[in-house]
Amino acid sequence: MPYTTQAIRNIAFVGHTGVGKTSLFEALLHVGGTTPSAGSIDRGNTVSDYDPMEKHYAHSLNTAIASIDRDGCHINLIDTPGYADFCGPTLSALGAVETCAIVVNAHNGIELNTRRMMEYAKARGVCRLLIVNKIDGGNCRALIEQLRETFGPECLPINLPASGGKTVVDCFFKPSGVADFGSVAEAHQRIVDQVVEINESVMDHYLEAGEQALSGSELHDAFEQCLREGHLVPICFVSARTGAGVRELLDLMVKLLPNPTEGNPPQFLKGVGADAEPVVAVADASQHVIADVFKIINDPFVGKLSVFRVYQGTIKKDAQLFVDDGKKPFKVTHLYKLKGKDHIEIAQAIPGDIAAVAKIDEVHFDAVLHDSHDEDNFHLKPLDFPQRTFSLAIKTAARGQEQKLAIALLKLTEEDPCFTVEHRNESNETLIHGLGDLHLRVMIARLHERYGVEVTSHAPKE
Repeated sequence: MPYTTQAIRNIAFVGHTGVGKTSLFEALLHVGGTTPSAGSIDRGNTVSDYDPMEKHYAHSLNTAIASIDRDGCHINLIDTPGYADFCGPTLSALGAVETCAIVVNAHNGIELNTRRMMEYAKARGVCRLLIVNKIDGGNCRALIEQLRETFGPECLPINLPASGGKTVVDCFFKPSGVADFGSVAEAHQRIVDQVVEINESVMDHYLEAGEQALSGSELHDAFEQCLREGHLVPICFVSARTGAGVRELLDLMVKLLPNPTEGNPPQFLKGVGADAEPVVAVADASQHVIADVFKIINDPFVGKLSVFRVYQGTIKKDAQLFVDDGKKPFKVTHLYKLKGKDHIEIAQAIPGDIAAVAKIDEVHFDAVLHDSHDEDNFHLKPLDFPQRTFSLAIKTAARGQEQKLAIALLKLTEEDPCFTVEHRNESNETLIHGLGDLHLRVMIARLHERYGVEVTSHAPKE
């Protein structure tokens, strides 16, 4: 289905492990018509957790991407890991979206990664949406107060649970019905007051003539400004398990979440170090191409897959693109969009699109793809990744596999910006560094499962 940049929504689902991000991702794909039925973590048939290691742990260990076409909009969803050990891919995804949807478990409330993701998205200038999942149970009334006390009064419900958590009632567009707690009319008034006060002319019009006198565009533009400036963090309620609120969440994405021209502009720089200066990328399909690679997948069938977000220009099949300040372009022989592990060939990618190219060895994580030397030395403002805190020394279990190990480690470091490898000459050890014991255990398991390299490990020598 053809669509414009204004019709695109890019949303990353983040949050603590176990809050139900993957189940919500699956429910949305089903309700949105992308899949005939919602996948199940227990059955191991989800779109997002397709890696054998993810099925083993029953948790996301990497990001997964899929899209929904609904009501003229093209909605790109990114499911991310909840484990802190795998926050590298999660933070990378936040660099590619306008909206960060922080999912909260109604039963557990605010958890460690809830706080981290709220703070990170705010610092990065990404619009935020709070999604309370598992509303069939849990104390949603108390959770609203907890969210507001922790993250500020700008957190306001845009709908509320009703009928014992079996459905939700709208508090913004058509505020009617009875919620399980609180007043729908009061919730509506609070969110409208919050929206109109961001813009002086809208506020004056509202005070003079009331809400009914505001045009749809006035209210919409003020809402987007609130999201950009962090003046409003909407709270919505769902149950991925029962489907309550899922269709309403999709409607909210279409009507209210920012498109690529409405979110905060990407933070591109030209040059390095202290000499780097901000540059503007405009979501204009007719301009030079600027795209940033935020994910690398080493696929056993397709080969190296480089996933990027287009910020400016149009990438078409057979186009010639440069990588960073490289002098020799590569040809876009095939252009893909992703649906979990599936790669669907497309003819072009416009500003706001998330797409991928295959088998281009020189492309790396955070590379900028462009079609003119005018954009040489462009790069996004570096992401603030956590320090690697855990290390192991490894060696091959069988002699003669050292080269195979080196190639496999290179591929793993390409995929995860928080996984690094070092050869320590003084002790003649190969060290792997990561964010925790689980992080490195999964990487060692992948060496064996993906690349057939078995290693032994021990603590590094002092």
